[in-house]
Parts: sequence; structure tokens; C-alpha cells
Amino acid sequence: MIDGLVAGRLYGETEQRTDKAGKTFALAKVRASTADGELLFVNVIAFDAQVCASMQDLRDGDSVALSGSLTPRVWTDKQGNTRPALDMVAHRVIGVSGIDG
Repeated sequence: MIDGLVAGRLYGETEQRTDKAGKTFALAKVRASTADGELLFVNVIAFDAQVCASMQDLRDGDSVALSGSLTPRVWTDKQGNTRPALDMVAHRVIGVSGIDG
């Protein structure tokens, strides 16, 4: 497991879902730029109620910084090119309007 901090912009709206046990969680995507200017998509999941609520307050395109556990992975686009991505279990979120969860 890698602990990390990711800053970028929310891509789309945060989804709230409920698992089979009735516990809610949040799913989101964040676009972040790498040092060489490439876009990197971070797939975010949050289980903490306060973090989920903070993520729900954000809108598409809002700036956001998230800390949590990161898992790097690779995916293949429609042209057959491999692209980097990150999966994150968010433990803390800070949005543009001072939201702190």
C-alpha cells in the first residue's frame, strides 16, 4: 500500500452507492496532471461518512486534494495505448470551498 496525496479536478459528479450490508460509500474520478503534463485519472472510493459527504458537496471541475491509500495500475485505451491510472481509498478530502473531511 502507498499512502499518497493527489490534487486535481473532479471529473464528473460523485456517485453515492450502498453496499449489500446497507453501508454507503462514494465513488469519484479525479483528473490530475503528471510532472510532464500528461493527464492521469484517479479512481476514488471513500467509506468514511465525513469524507463521503465532503465529496458529495463537490461538483464537476472543482479543484480537490485527497489523501489516502494508492494502488497504481495500467489500462488500455481504444487505440491500444497503455495508460497509467491510480486507484485511491480516500481518507481525507479538501475542496476549493474549504471543505475538510
